[in-house]
Parts: sequence; C-alpha cells; structure tokens
Amino acid sequence: MRGVAHPQSVDASAVLVGFARALRAAGVEAGPDRVQAFLASLGVLDPGVRSDVYWAGRLTLCGSRDDLERYERVFAGYFDARADAAPARFAPPPRLRMAVRDAGPAPLEATRAEDAMPTPALASSTDVLRHRDLAGLTAAEKEQLRLLLAAFTLRGEVRRTARRHPARRGSVDPRRTVRELLRRGGEPARLLRHERAERPRRVVLLVDVSGSMAAYADALLRFAHAATHGTARTEVFTIGTRLTRVTRELAHRDPDAAMAALAAAVPDWRGGTRLGEMLRGFLDQWGQRGMARGAVVVLLSDGWERGDPALLAGQMRRLHRLAHRVIWANPRKARPGYAPLAAGMAAALPSVDAFVEGHSLAALERLAMVVRGADP
Repeated sequence: MRGVAHPQSVDASAVLVGFARALRAAGVEAGPDRVQAFLASLGVLDPGVRSDVYWAGRLTLCGSRDDLERYERVFAGYFDARADAAPARFAPPPRLRMAVRDAGPAPLEATRAEDAMPTPALASSTDVLRHRDLAGLTAAEKEQLRLLLAAFTLRGEVRRTARRHPARRGSVDPRRTVRELLRRGGEPARLLRHERAERPRRVVLLVDVSGSMAAYADALLRFAHAATHGTARTEVFTIGTRLTRVTRELAHRDPDAAMAALAAAVPDWRGGTRLGEMLRGFLDQWGQRGMARGAVVVLLSDGWERGDPALLAGQMRRLHRLAHRVIWANPRKARPGYAPLAAGMAAALPSVDAFVEGHSLAALERLAMVVRGADP
C-alpha cells in the first residue's frame, strides 16, 4: 500500500535518529539538516550494514576535526555496547568495501561478522535504554549506560566577552586596518573588522549523594565526570551532610579511577540531606568569591530536606541573585502523579529558573540542552 512504511524501516529510522541525539549530547552539532542528510544517504546505502552506517554518519554528522573523536566514542557506545565488553578508547573504523554490482552474490564466507549492523537488536535496545529509569537498570544495562555516559559533554550557555577577534562581519577594527594600510605603503586597503568573542559560561554541578539518591548517584557522578572533561569551566560538588568539592578527583581520564578517588574523598555517602546548610556553605566559601557569579548552577537532587526549609529558601534566593541561571534536575519528577510537595523542593522552586527531570539518559540529554540555553 502506498504511503505506508515497512515496520522495520520505521524502527531503523527511530534508531538512527536516536544515534543523532546521542551525538548531540556528546557535543557534536548534528542539527536537523545534517540528520536529514544522514538519513537520505542511508536511503541510498544499506542501514543494515555497519560500514555504511559508520561512513554515512561520519561524513554527514561531523562538522570539524574535534567531532571525530566524539563520533568514535558515541558510535562504539551506541552500536557496540556489550555487558561483557571492556570499553576501548577508540574502535577501529570499518574498512571501505568495493562492490561490483554485476558480479553474483558474494559467498557467505566473505561476509564479515563485524560488518553486520545490529540495528534492530542492540541499537534499538540502546534507544530504549535511553528512556529507562536509572534506578531500575540491570548490571548489564548499567555497564552499557556507562559507555554512553562517557561520551557526554556539558557546555554552559554562551556569553559575549569584552575581548574581540578578527571577523568577516562586525565593526571596523581601526588598529588592524591602519597597520594594513601602512604595510601597503599608504595604498588604500580593505577595511578589517572584528567582533566580540564568545565563550561558554561556567557550569557548577551540585550532586546529592544522600541515601534517597543512592539509586541515581553513580550515574549522575559519571555524567559529572564526562562534563568536567568536556570543558575546563565545570566545577562539581557533592552535597549530603557535608559539602565536598570533587573536581580534582574527577580529573582522572578513566571514569572508574575517578569514581574510586571520589568514593575515598566523600565521607557522607548515603547519609542524610541538609540542603540549606550545604548551599550556605557553598555560597560562603565558593559562590560569593565568584564561582557562582554569572554561572549556570545545576542541582541534581530529589529535594528531600532534613533541615529547615526556610534556610533553604533563603539560600536559594541568594544563589539566584548570583548565578546567571539556576537549574534543578529531580529524578523523581518523571514519576506518575509527582508533585513538588516535599518541604525542601517546595521551598526551592520559587528561585529555580528551570525544573527538569533527571531519571534517565534521555533526561540528562535534555538537561545538557537546557544548560546550553535551550528552553526547558
């Protein structure tokens, strides 16, 4: 029947679009136009062949040399993740295959196992995994999730600085224009222009490691580890009964080594939660000095508060005056019937610019977009 797509093609398209979303979460600017080119190229090639998908994505979704490393990591995590597979730093790119259409079908021995694309099986399961609640994952799914989290990146909303750099458009740069004029011996020269440079805002992550957040803490801290390696302007603190700065511990390139160092540095795992006191300590020691000033501050917590909610409300107002944007990611927000009735969450919400979910990989991808300035 015309106009009705085959179910397998619909599933493959959904998986490939999910792959593009994972690339965007890793910092690859795979916009709608690039995704359309990716899908169109696989309309000519075979989406069931590994090398076809690899090269089609690499040639259409990557826009710079920096994207290639991220593409390798996301491709390996998205299509090759296995519970029993050790994560390799880079997967060797598939080799190009020469095809002679007039020749008969190739013998079965010539078909390499690695060239078979597990699109409907592994990739579709990965796309399902993106929406699963982190608290209900099996050990195998957690291992696959760790591979995907390792490719994350987190950049703050872009701001314009006082510095200027050469540009094709913008205001006239009198100094460079005069120097060019003198270099030409006074002959008329074209006007050289410059514009104000842009840089991402600092991102500060406050991760709740109390007992009520035990099911989510490991994944959120691995998310924070990837964020610190995506940009040098990311700071990470754990909050519970104590405030601990863990940016140095997360500096290890290996995620497992970073988590081991973090476990040794944080004394209040699975303890209580005193959000108001911890936030006051952060603002007194770090935030007032400039770490929170003009930054994007993200609290990853369920909002349970053992202390005085009025103290939390006052410190949140104080934080809101310092920061450029305050974002609260609550893993329990996605549960059916959820309402922010807990005393701590209700006290904090008036000073929150964006209240988002934080229960799944897809929710963390949306959180990364909100941190970059997208509308929640």
